[in-house]
Amino acid sequence: MALPMKAMKAVKAALKAKAMKQVMKKAMKKAMKATAMKKAMKKAMKKVMKKAMKKAMKKSTIANGKRRKVSVFKGTKVKTSGGLKKADLIKSKTGRVVSRKGSAAGKKAYANIKGWTDAVQQARKELGVKGFVAIKKGTALYKAAKAIYSK
Repeated sequence: MALPMKAMKAVKAALKAKAMKQVMKKAMKKAMKATAMKKAMKKAMKKVMKKAMKKAMKKSTIANGKRRKVSVFKGTKVKTSGGLKKADLIKSKTGRVVSRKGSAAGKKAYANIKGWTDAVQQARKELGVKGFVAIKKGTALYKAAKAIYSK
């Protein structure tokens, strides 16, 4: 009776070992598959990233923002977002960078009222006016300015 029991145990042990071998084989296959997938994914990602990182972005030559005219006037940018180039810009007497056309239009517009402003300045000097005084019709300042302007 002892002999068949030993044989039974040996068979059981052999079956257990065979089952373990199969489980190990399956686990190894799965692991191999996973590493192969990882390698394939890595290769694919590398390819995609290479495409995305082909070249650096080109620096814009169009100036935007608050100081766009200044940057074009200095020469760091080619033109403003409105299309003004360096040839279209000029410095005003107060030091601001303005468009040449706008400056010319302003000078032309001021030429129409220059006589009146000069007359008002002269009248203020004659009357000894300091600070703000409204030039309202009927006031002494208005009458004096009108008299000088109509000469």
